[in-house]
Amino acid sequence: MPKRLLFVDDEALVLDGLRRALHSMRSEWEMRFVGSGAAALDTLDQGPFDAVVTDMRMPGMDGAQLLERVKERHCDVVRIVLSGQSEKEAVLRSIAPAHQFLSKPCDVQELKARLAQAFAMRDLLRNPSLAAIVSRLRSIPSLPTLYNELSAALASENTSIAEIEQIISRDVGMAAKILQLANSAFLGARGHVSSLSHALSLIGAEIIRSLMLSIHVFSQFDRHSHAASFVPALWDHSMAVAWLSRRIAASEAGSKAVQEESFTTGLLHDVGKIVLLAEMPQEYRLVVEHLKGGERSFRDLETELVGCTHDQIGAYLMAIWGLPESIVHAVGSHHTAVIATESQLSPLTAVCFADFIASAADPSPVNHDIGPDVQAFDSPASPKEPLWRGFYDEYCLARVG
Repeated sequence: MPKRLLFVDDEALVLDGLRRALHSMRSEWEMRFVGSGAAALDTLDQGPFDAVVTDMRMPGMDGAQLLERVKERHCDVVRIVLSGQSEKEAVLRSIAPAHQFLSKPCDVQELKARLAQAFAMRDLLRNPSLAAIVSRLRSIPSLPTLYNELSAALASENTSIAEIEQIISRDVGMAAKILQLANSAFLGARGHVSSLSHALSLIGAEIIRSLMLSIHVFSQFDRHSHAASFVPALWDHSMAVAWLSRRIAASEAGSKAVQEESFTTGLLHDVGKIVLLAEMPQEYRLVVEHLKGGERSFRDLETELVGCTHDQIGAYLMAIWGLPESIVHAVGSHHTAVIATESQLSPLTAVCFADFIASAADPSPVNHDIGPDVQAFDSPASPKEPLWRGFYDEYCLARVG
């Protein structure tokens, strides 16, 4: 069934150009073209759409305002800004309601690839209600202590990018949002950005300060929510997997880029659990309670009680946020991948083994992901697992130090 796309721009010539550029996609996309935000909302109200692609600067209702209303009224729609406007203020105003940002002139292949990835992950989710919850997310809540630490650091004009990175690299929510913005075409990034340090160097301290203190893009967990007690253990596990993933990659003589992507992917691998924790805390607590003392895996219980698994949820969010395909794939496959023969260890392999090792070492039920699928590795790296287990002891010592 063709996906339904709505394109919005107040310039008729631009819409005509989009029609011509996207003519070859008619068999895969059913496309509508309208000239204003008001017309876009009317069209969306008349029938379901899969994505809306809008210009930023329009009279009456600009792109950011339109997407805010789309998020409220049609939260399951993928929201994309396609604009030639690159002023910082416009980027910051649209970072909350938009999922992705592309530049004019429209690169048809890039638009097709990004939408195909988002739609594929949504179809995999097989839960329309949860897809709507994921799509409306403004941000992934942060650990309160790290949120406050970053707030204090950014209140000072003397805080360096290195100091900011040291804080953000310990927080799943802030790291994911920074990577979303870094992969925006507005920042002029060449290719996909999968390294957190690269992302922060592109964005700069001034924009991060605005995101935190003025635009309020970041948020923090409610300390009194039903699942608040699970937050510290989940963060500890994410940090352990990130550290181990980078250490494993380094031990295999992986390049600096592979090491950094391994760290980033390890940090984000359980982002789907954080979405459940933030948006469905009662269901999340129920999964953990059923897990205690039982033989069933976390993923089996998630499928029964929620309708899908945390890896599917995380992959969908990372896909609609436009993160690199390698990260989306690893987040979605870190429990189910059967590692094929490879000449050089990949971030996916590093994260799979790191997650397995960290989960085995941590008795917390919130991280009890060990199951037959996790152990089903078919990889030349498998004999090295005992050596890599020793890296967990290094991690524990590094934390103490």
